[in-house]
Amino acid sequence: MRPVWLFDLDNTLHDAGRAVFGRLNASMTDYIVAELGLSRAEADRLRVHYWRRYGATLLGLERHHGIRAAHFLAQTHTLPGLEADLHMPPADRAALMRLPGRKFLLTNAPAEYAKRVLTALDLASCFEGIIAIEGMRVFGSLRPKPDVRMLRVVLARHRLAPAQCVLVEDTEANLKSAHQLGLRTVWMQHYLRRGPVCTAATPGGRLHGRRSWVDVRITALRQLHAWPIRHRPAR
Repeated sequence: MRPVWLFDLDNTLHDAGRAVFGRLNASMTDYIVAELGLSRAEADRLRVHYWRRYGATLLGLERHHGIRAAHFLAQTHTLPGLEADLHMPPADRAALMRLPGRKFLLTNAPAEYAKRVLTALDLASCFEGIIAIEGMRVFGSLRPKPDVRMLRVVLARHRLAPAQCVLVEDTEANLKSAHQLGLRTVWMQHYLRRGPVCTAATPGGRLHGRRSWVDVRITALRQLHAWPIRHRPAR
């Protein structure tokens, strides 16, 4: 079987810590101030609290305050002028375009944001499809990465066998859930910052230490060409 690659977006294909996460955090805090009537300090604490508790600020706002996901995502991911700040190494872009197999984007970001980033990075033609947070509901509840139930539903929807899939990610928790389902896992470490960094997504992992759910670690996408893909036995 040809491999099916599932690529994360932020801090996997580009340096989101430099171009995106700081602006997203500020945008989410502004949203909470406007929608819940909190002071900026209170809103920022709530943002971080829900991010730590649920892995995504949106989940806490949806569950406890009735915030509509579509409204939150549209308002917080506007980010005017974003494209000018996006960058990925040209060698990584070329390597991704040459990589054999099917490719999907699997991101907790909204679809419109993902399309903007891919277009700015000149990668729009590289991916067969974008699986964004809008498509991560399970029985009506939002279940973004690292939720195993969502990943199982996504694979079934696209008729993908776990044994043929490879997840390329910067976030350990997402790799762990993929490993549970039988996917191969690649930990992209090029853009990780040491220590816990609170971002709009989930915190980057530590750079050292063995992880049983990580098959290989890379610091550049071109390293994927040197990795012999072996399929996991079906579970």
